[in-house]
Order: sequence, then C-alpha cells, then structure tokens
Amino acid sequence: MDRFVIAGGRPLCGAVKVQGAKNSALPSIAACILTGEPVRLRNIPKLTDIDVMRSILHSLGAECEWEGDDLVISAERINDCVIPENLMREMRSSIILLGPLLARAGRVVASYPGGYAIGSRPIDLHLKGLRALGVQIEDEGRGLLRAHAETLRGADIHLSMPSVGATENIMMAATLATGETIIRNAAMEPEIVDLQNFLNAMGAGISGAGTDCLSIRGVTRLHGAEYAIIPDRIVAGTYLLGAVMTRGHVTVFPAPPDQLEPLLAKLREMGALVVLDGSGVTAVGRGRPKALDSVKTSPFPGFPTDLQAPLLAALCLADGTSVLTETVFESRFKHVDELNRLGASIKVAGRSAVIRGVDRLTGALVSASDLRAGAALTLAGLAAQGITVVEQVHHIGRGYASLVEDLRTLGAAIERI
Repeated sequence: MDRFVIAGGRPLCGAVKVQGAKNSALPSIAACILTGEPVRLRNIPKLTDIDVMRSILHSLGAECEWEGDDLVISAERINDCVIPENLMREMRSSIILLGPLLARAGRVVASYPGGYAIGSRPIDLHLKGLRALGVQIEDEGRGLLRAHAETLRGADIHLSMPSVGATENIMMAATLATGETIIRNAAMEPEIVDLQNFLNAMGAGISGAGTDCLSIRGVTRLHGAEYAIIPDRIVAGTYLLGAVMTRGHVTVFPAPPDQLEPLLAKLREMGALVVLDGSGVTAVGRGRPKALDSVKTSPFPGFPTDLQAPLLAALCLADGTSVLTETVFESRFKHVDELNRLGASIKVAGRSAVIRGVDRLTGALVSASDLRAGAALTLAGLAAQGITVVEQVHHIGRGYASLVEDLRTLGAAIERI
C-alpha cells in the first residue's frame, strides 16, 4: 500500500484552488440516469469514489467518459437495473441510485449498503420515502433489495431526521413522479442546493433547497444539460485548518464563505485571522491556537461531521482543553489513537473527545482508518516535529483529488511512496 512521508514543522503558505465537491458530484452523476440525453458535468474531481460510480453506470448500460476535466454522461440506454454488489460495497453512497433508476426504469435490485468504518448508515429513511411515492420494496434476504414501481406519485413526506442521502433519493425519484412531492425536515446542506440547481437545469421543477421544506413538481421528462458543481467545502476547510495548525497563511478559492461559516466561526474563536476576499477565503495562524470549550457536529448549518477529524487534529496543539462531540456518526473517533501516537493527549468518553492541548507533536508511524481520519493525520504530520509516515492513504483518494500536490504548492515537504 502507498504511504505519505511527511517532514513536519513547515508553515503552509500560499493559495490553492479547491476541487469540485465530492458530495455534489456523486448525486449529480446518479441524476444523469434520469434523462436519455447527454449531460456534461464540469468541475468533477478525479476521485476513487467517482471511478466506482462510473463503473456502476457502465454496468447499467450508460456511457460515462472523461473529456479533460469534464465528465460526459449518456444514459440513452439503460440495459440493466441491478447495481453490482461488489461496487455497492466499495462505495456505499451508491444507494442514491435507487431514486433515479426507479424514476427512469421503474425497477432496481441492490444490496444493503451495510456498515462503514465511521459507523452505520441505515437506509430506512430512503426506503420509507420511496415507498411513500408508490414504490414496492421487497427484502429478498442475503442482503438484497428488489424495488419496483409502475407509477410514481407525489406525496407529502416527513423525514424523522434531515438525512442528506434520503433527501437526494426522494428528490430525484420525485422529479418524474405524477403530481407534487413535499419533503419536510429535509437536509439543508449546500450540496442539496447544488443538486436542485442541476436538476432544474435539466428541466425539473424543484424549489426550497437550503430550507427544511422542499417542493418537487413532477415533470414528464428531463433533458440534457451542462452544469458545473460547487467547490468542496470540506477540502477547503481542511487546508484552512492546516494554516492554523502550522501557523501559516493559506488562501483557498473558490470558496463561498456562507458554506464555510460553521468552520470560520471556530477558526476565529481559535484566534486565527480570517479574511474574505471575493471568491476566496484566507486563514492566518497567529501563534498557538486557543482551545474550544464545546464543539458539536450536526447537520448544516451546524459544524460538519466531515471536518470533525481535521478540527480535532488542530485542537491537539491548542492552548487549553477542548471538548468535541460527534452527534452524526457513532464511531468517528478511530483517528484518536493514531493522533495520540504523535504525542497528542486525547481521551474519548462516549461520543465526546476531551483534547488537552500539547506544546508539540512528534513524528511517528500512523495509519488512516477512513477518509477524514487520513486527512487529519496528514495535517498532524505537517505540524509535527520530525518525520511522520501515514499508511493506508488509499482512503484519502476517496475525497481529495490532489492532496499531495496541493500541500506541496503550499510549501509542505510531503511525498507519496
């Protein structure tokens, strides 16, 4: 397996362009199944998860090819409605294909997505919402689901929690349903707004994204479109935290401040200088960060769970004791033991981590258990004294298209071997 070798102790300084958002790219690719006309998606990051989604579309009969940095998709022919089980296991967010396939072909066979390194990802809200639209779903055992619907009909659906994936699946299925669908307690993440904008560019009738109530007016068909997805706020946030950890000066662009505000507020509390300039955001580390009394992850507009691990890494060097509570996933502290190997002082009690800031971290051999843990360990290695080796970095390729190159641009001494 590849590994990162990092010579720490250098401040990150400079500017870096932010890739397209993984969490917008995946549902947008899935949505292309809703039309038989070609779609060109711009700003799609070249990630391993994107490769898996392309493989799934190919297996269903669609064409999905790169043209430079654009992804051109043609789902004129859908020859199969069975999502390969091995690919479902590689990327469990492939469950978002249920809605588009049911809307386009009226049937789908898929396996349960199962668990994940950061905790379970139940799909009960997905299935409940689709059933409300008229989908018949059978559990065939052996972890297989068979779903079909002769006609999708609009419905008034209330989600018991604002699940991003369930909101996306219901949105996409409802675009071609008869009548109007209302989703209450919908997820409000920027990626939901982006999916709405893309679907509307294809001819859908959706409004309300960014609020907790979505309205989808069903149409008879969708057409092709060209669309650029939004920048990745998690990648942008990772680099801004790197500036604070290494006492550097980093500008990320493009990076809409409103999407980053939950993080920017914490950076300011930590004593960093935050500057908003046009489409860019700059963070300047001003000495040792200040501790944070209490941080809780929660759905947007709360603090994002995907930045919990990088923030925790930064708090390892803070002046004082911080408390960080994870409310979204029950097993998202697997990076703690690895950070402690670098000299951090972290104790976990239930869903909370208590971080006593230390004066310095020291390089060591550590291993990434998942995507965001890998990013956190990389940041910690950049701030540590000496050499840090991060193993299992294939996880990082699921969400960061050019992490090593970007960090080198900012002056880091890091290589992948």
